Amino acid sequence: MTVYMRAREIIKKPVVTLEGEDLGQVKDIVFDPSTGTIRCFTLAGRGLLAGPLHRALLWENVHALGPHAVMVRDDSALEEDDKIAGSGEPGGGDVLGVAVMTRGGARLGDVSDAIVGTGTKPVVAGYEIETAEHRRVLLPVVGPVTISGQRVLVPDATAQYSAGDLGGFGAAVEGLRSRLQHAPQEDD
Repeated sequence: MTVYMRAREIIKKPVVTLEGEDLGQVKDIVFDPSTGTIRCFTLAGRGLLAGPLHRALLWENVHALGPHAVMVRDDSALEEDDKIAGSGEPGGGDVLGVAVMTRGGARLGDVSDAIVGTGTKPVVAGYEIETAEHRRVLLPVVGPVTISGQRVLVPDATAQYSAGDLGGFGAAVEGLRSRLQHAPQEDD
C-alpha cells in the first residue's frame, strides 16, 4: 500500500540506526529528474546550532521511511561526502514556486510542496499547488512530465484530477492514471 506524504514532512526527520543511534536529520531530498524517484537525502546535524553534515544518505541504503524517522541499519549507510547528491542527470532542481502548466497552456498554480508516494521506490506522485484563487490543492503527476527551472508541464487531463487533502489524493492519482491509459493521444 502506498502512503502519501508531503516532502516538507520528511525534511527534519531524524535519521537513526536500528540500534537507536542518532546520525542527524534530513536536510534536503534529492530527486532524480528523469524518474521522479528519491535519489538521496542530504543531512544536517540535530539541534539548534547544528549545521549541514556534508554527508548523504542514498535511497538504496534506507531501511525504512516511517512517520517519525528515517531508519538505516548502521552508520555505514551514510556517504562520506554529500557531493554525490549533485551527481546524476541534469535538470530538475528546486521546484518550489515554479508554475504548473498543462501542455495546452493552462496555468494551474505554483508548486508549494511535492507529494511523495512511499514504498520500496519512493517517487514524486504529485505537487501541492497554490492556485490563482489562493487555494491549495494536490495535483497527481503521472508521466510524462517535463520539469525545468521555470515550469512543470503536465498532461492536459491533470487539471481534472485533484484532491483537497492526502486522504483523497490516492483516488486522484488512480483516476488520472486510468484516464491517460485509455486516451493517451488526446492528453499528451
